[in-house]
Amino acid sequence: MTSTEWFRNAILYHVLIDRFAGFISREAFRPEFLGGTLRAITEKLPYLEELGIDTLWLSPFCGTSAYHGYHVTDFFGVEPRFGTLADLRELIDEAHTAGIRVIAAFVPNHCCRSHPFFQEAIRNRHSRYLPWFCFTRWPDDYLSFLDVRELPKLNLDYPEARDHIAGAAKYWLSLGLDGFRLDHVIGPAHSFWKCFRREIKRDFPAAVLIGEAWLEGIQRRHLRTLHIRNKTLRWIFGVSQEAIQREYCGELDGVLDFRFRNLVLTHIAHGAGADPSLIALLGRRLATYPPGYFLPTFLDNHDMNRFLHECRNDHEKLKAAAHLQFSLDQPAVIYYGTEVGMTHEAPVDVGRPHSDLQARQPMPWNGRNKELFAFYQGLIREKKARFD
Repeated sequence: MTSTEWFRNAILYHVLIDRFAGFISREAFRPEFLGGTLRAITEKLPYLEELGIDTLWLSPFCGTSAYHGYHVTDFFGVEPRFGTLADLRELIDEAHTAGIRVIAAFVPNHCCRSHPFFQEAIRNRHSRYLPWFCFTRWPDDYLSFLDVRELPKLNLDYPEARDHIAGAAKYWLSLGLDGFRLDHVIGPAHSFWKCFRREIKRDFPAAVLIGEAWLEGIQRRHLRTLHIRNKTLRWIFGVSQEAIQREYCGELDGVLDFRFRNLVLTHIAHGAGADPSLIALLGRRLATYPPGYFLPTFLDNHDMNRFLHECRNDHEKLKAAAHLQFSLDQPAVIYYGTEVGMTHEAPVDVGRPHSDLQARQPMPWNGRNKELFAFYQGLIREKKARFD
């Protein structure tokens, strides 16, 4: 199989390294490392084989100051609390032996304030790293991820910074990774993504590049940190999630299908079910995208309510949504624990700090819903039989 066609109907399993396996603490509602590791994920590969998935999606594993991995302090190193480079290699190799590809979340738009390059840039006005960042008034004012000052925005128009990020991506691919879920793709400029794609595809043509193009929580004050086309006019007159997803055609291999998730919430979690109008709408909208552009579908992830919370723990509604998801000719994503009935009580609220911990609780290895697990096994078998 050439190029990225292997991803066409991939069945992905999305894990947070710190919360999936090997955790020591169960203080689920504190934004701290609980102890999950890469080696522990390797030990759980038989579980993933039993489920039937064929692609493992890891949260960021690079050096980080945060349990979720998105506050990067070293783009070229493995976070010691997650394990070692040898542990990562072993996980990739063992997964491949089991017939499971491995992709990882990658964060190109920003880094953590404690990253040594940023620390040098704010201490020394003549630092070589000063132009790596978007200072508006040195050293205190700078662009960041939205308005999170802990996450200074990288100046990816600057060749050295751009090359550092592309070089890190190629380094991890050289160890055997099969692609990336690219964080916050609306932050970097389209010129960066075109360059990034050229760099990656030259050496790794089969590596899949899937973007997170999501506008949830975006305010007008954030526009200066974004690089979507015609952003001011679109803010005034409205921009659809569908339009944002199409914006990366020709630059990335695809984007996560947030629009699909919105539709299943409306029609299934909060509505009567997968009626004919929803099925027809899904067919029409997919036809508007170019062939070969992937739209991985998902019901929930680490930034939002789990689907079972949305549908008030109605397992039949979850099954209906998952059945629809797996019927589509697109990759399907399972967020860890959804297949065994993970849910939560309080909602995730974008405006409330750390409320996302509700959707990031440790995997309940001793309290799994076996009937739901068997249902997902069946969906996976059917999808493989239909599209293989």
